[in-house]
Amino acid sequence: MCVIVPWMSCICSLQTHFKQVFLCCNVQLTSKGFPGHIHNDEICPHDLCWCLSLWTKTSEKKYIAYEQAGMMLKDMKRMPEAIQLIEKACVMYVENGTAGTAGIALDRAGKLMEPMDLEKAVDLYQKAAYVFETEDRLTQAAEMLGKASRLLVRLRKLDDAAASLQKEKTMYKDLENYPTCFKKTTAQVLIHLHRGDFVAADKCVRESYSFPGYNNSEDCVAMETLLQGYDEQDEDQVHRVCNSPLLKYMDNDYAKLAISLRVPGGGGGKKKKTPAAPQGGAGGPAAAAADDDDYEEGGLC
Repeated sequence: MCVIVPWMSCICSLQTHFKQVFLCCNVQLTSKGFPGHIHNDEICPHDLCWCLSLWTKTSEKKYIAYEQAGMMLKDMKRMPEAIQLIEKACVMYVENGTAGTAGIALDRAGKLMEPMDLEKAVDLYQKAAYVFETEDRLTQAAEMLGKASRLLVRLRKLDDAAASLQKEKTMYKDLENYPTCFKKTTAQVLIHLHRGDFVAADKCVRESYSFPGYNNSEDCVAMETLLQGYDEQDEDQVHRVCNSPLLKYMDNDYAKLAISLRVPGGGGGKKKKTPAAPQGGAGGPAAAAADDDDYEEGGLC
């Protein structure tokens, strides 16, 4: 095993030239005990942690060293190793009674992972939510679950997204943030309808009647109208609700669910109503032609 030592000149200026210390940290001793070649692209994560522990001056703050080393590896585009160290730091934060800091670090790690690995980002946000919840910081916990729920929708893991939203809504109910509960119900309805579970969608709305002010809210009216149109396979009604400002300006992932929602057997188009034929049977050929046009457009359910 190679012996890794920092250069003394770097240690002396550690606070001022923080990154330079780490770039010079991976120095291997030759057989004669002299510094060898610097392998900046092969820096060992544990060497970074060791060097950072010098910066913190005390082993009691080793968790800071792990988090900072993780951020350094992030700058070097070594994300899997970076996230591993940040997660380890978060465990140490919790063990040292600073769970809030752990939650913030996990949130930051989740943002780093979103562009590369959505499933890992979900995992990090869920861990952050759990940490905040154990600290009775429900607002922050609900925010983390909200991020996880949106990513689960993006991943098309709709069953998991529905469960995450339910837990999120329960937290907002405990916080008595009822307007946000209304929005979560709307998101749940969209998810359940995409799952093809009308009963679950209807149940979400009925359970929300217990929230103060929900019955007379625009969210309630919109969801009742949407469920009615979906149940009756009225594509015009469903299209009208899903393209209303209330749904179009939701978070992007939920807005996409609204715009892409189709009623069963609708063929993806709007339902068109066939004009009634004049009394007495007049205009029979014209009425038949109108029926044929409707059928060709796929509008009949």
